[in-house]
Amino acid sequence: MTDRLPQSDVVPPAVWARRIAPRLYWPERFACLIGAGLLASVLAVATILNPYLNDAGEALPPGEHRAMGTHQQMGLPSCHFLVMSGLPCPSCGMTTSFALLMHGDPIGSWRVNGVGTFMALYCLLSIPLALFGAIAGRLPVVHSLEWWALASIGGFLPLLLVRWLWVVSQSLLGAG
Repeated sequence: MTDRLPQSDVVPPAVWARRIAPRLYWPERFACLIGAGLLASVLAVATILNPYLNDAGEALPPGEHRAMGTHQQMGLPSCHFLVMSGLPCPSCGMTTSFALLMHGDPIGSWRVNGVGTFMALYCLLSIPLALFGAIAGRLPVVHSLEWWALASIGGFLPLLLVRWLWVVSQSLLGAG
């Protein structure tokens, strides 16, 4: 008895390099299509919102933009966490960051909420990938929708919390 496999059972290294993503079934393809549509809707709303208006709907001076509160243009209330504690919540400035990026102001977007900038860019890149998955039946970069969702949440949640701790610490120390 030997520890070596018979030659016919050995997989050549060239086959290892050609790892093909598994085929997506129709429910998964439909999920890709719905996901792409939802992401596109979020970015479309961000394009419609105007981060260069104040609370009264008047234009801010040239070169200025809101730091947060752009979501109120959709009829949503002020951030309850901010109103009650005087400190921003982890997602404060996220809508404004998305809107600034969609209006072509990446520096303003970064200053308002850098995680929002990354998230908006991630959404922009995810739309064609999801559409490709829906049409071709394979995901070009990741090998499962579950992994993609888990990696997205697992990647952005810690960034969001670290950024929030930084902003809160700056507010409490009086530097912000």
